[in-house]
Amino acid sequence: MSLLVVGSVALDTVRTPFGMVEDALGGSAVFFAAAASTHTPAYVVGVIGDDFPRDKLAFLEERGVDLSGLVEEVGESFRWAGEYSYDLNSRETLETRLGVFADFKPVIPPAARQCPIVFLGNIHPQLQIDVLNQMDEPRLVAADTMNFWIEGERSALLDLLERVDLLMINDEEARQLAGVPNLLKAARWIQDRGPDHLVVKKGEHGSILFGKNDLFFLPGFPLEDVFDPTGAGDSFAGGFLGYLGSRDHWDEDTFRRAMVYGSVAGSFAVERFSIDRFRTLSREDVAERVRDFKRITTFEVELEHV
Repeated sequence: MSLLVVGSVALDTVRTPFGMVEDALGGSAVFFAAAASTHTPAYVVGVIGDDFPRDKLAFLEERGVDLSGLVEEVGESFRWAGEYSYDLNSRETLETRLGVFADFKPVIPPAARQCPIVFLGNIHPQLQIDVLNQMDEPRLVAADTMNFWIEGERSALLDLLERVDLLMINDEEARQLAGVPNLLKAARWIQDRGPDHLVVKKGEHGSILFGKNDLFFLPGFPLEDVFDPTGAGDSFAGGFLGYLGSRDHWDEDTFRRAMVYGSVAGSFAVERFSIDRFRTLSREDVAERVRDFKRITTFEVELEHV
């Protein structure tokens, strides 16, 4: 089952206490596709400038990612630079140059309009709606957003939510969107506006899945080596939706397992700079970490003590 991702394709300069990279492959669509392609084929729709080193994307094509929706325009590519604190939990944006991404207007190739799964990366809510208007009744629509759009484009974002099946945001964004401090109440408020499912990401502290009548909490996978958190959230989304794309039947248990595959994808992303960890990642690597996840989170209840 193929899926479509619409989002940014960027060149990132990242500094952490453990190293630095310049003009590394980045952007929401790139991290998503790298993670999702472990499970299922993906289409990427985005824009790059004529200065973009397109050969850097050959790795994605080798993994079955279709880049026919990636448009090259005259001008500079989207660039972002940031520096992370020692514990990697906070970062400072040093520079953002939108370049051609500032005028990005997604056009979905005819072959991608029938994709059953759509992931709307973090772009203007009206552009996300424009993408859906080009699609042929997808089975599942997932979206990401951020505090900038929540504050500045609230009306368009609420219109979008009516057409979204799954929203993926962090806990701060969920509270801001709902206007309430309690996360559970915020989740229910958001679901009342459209999405059947909500994933709230809490970084290294894990994630929470709010279903139709269900709640599932998953801790973050413990790692000894963390080099670069950039793209972890989009990698989570790619692992999550990529797993759903590999399954014909979806129930609440399927969504719970998708959470695990999303968390696993995010854990691999942070082990190297940029998308480098995905270059050698195999399905068996993913399966082994999923088994490890099960081992460290499963326990049996002694019924006589309940």
